[in-house]
Amino acid sequence: MERNHYEEHFVARIGWLRAAVLGANDGIVSTASLIVGVAAASGRAEVLIAGAAGLAAGALSMAAGEYVSVSSQADTERADIARETAEISADPAEEERALAGIYERRGVPPDLAAKVAAALHKTDALGAHIRDELGISEHTEARPLVAAMASALMFSLGAALPLATAALVPEAAISLWVTALSLLFLAVLGAVGAKAGGAPILRAVFRVTFWGAIAMAVTALVGKLLGAVV
Repeated sequence: MERNHYEEHFVARIGWLRAAVLGANDGIVSTASLIVGVAAASGRAEVLIAGAAGLAAGALSMAAGEYVSVSSQADTERADIARETAEISADPAEEERALAGIYERRGVPPDLAAKVAAALHKTDALGAHIRDELGISEHTEARPLVAAMASALMFSLGAALPLATAALVPEAAISLWVTALSLLFLAVLGAVGAKAGGAPILRAVFRVTFWGAIAMAVTALVGKLLGAVV
């Protein structure tokens, strides 16, 4: 009996997953660090104002930064594709030989590599060069709007967690509660991100909680030393 072959891969999630994890991580760390720093020198009202301002500014900054960054990547990809299109049009035989050379370097026998390159040039020469020469695929193609929206949304959600904590816990213990719960939020984020990407969970959890703790500790120290809102 013939069985359907199925393999689960996670590369298709790279575009939005990277932006989402980065946004959520930055939202938690930056807002928690801001709150902890302000709480070291001020009261709840100042903490909430600073936290809300940080959430709004951070979300917009993340969206703009992701959009500009990924747009630059998309521009480069389009330029490379245009250049490759012109090269194929100008000298298709040379481009076919170049494609065969790529397959040979990957271990395909020369005769077979030449046949594969010839077959691909007959059906979709540009697609073959985009995929195998430029290394661009539909899974990794730059999508600026998707990255910007995922980053801004997840930053806002991440920032809302320490902000809500600061609003609900006793004022005298804001720094302690925000630090502890933010580290917990980061651990959960690391686990979820690793699970979604098929990566080792413990390594991801350690990485995000370690650097989050460092960021909050440094900001709290600055708030203590300056005795003013940071």
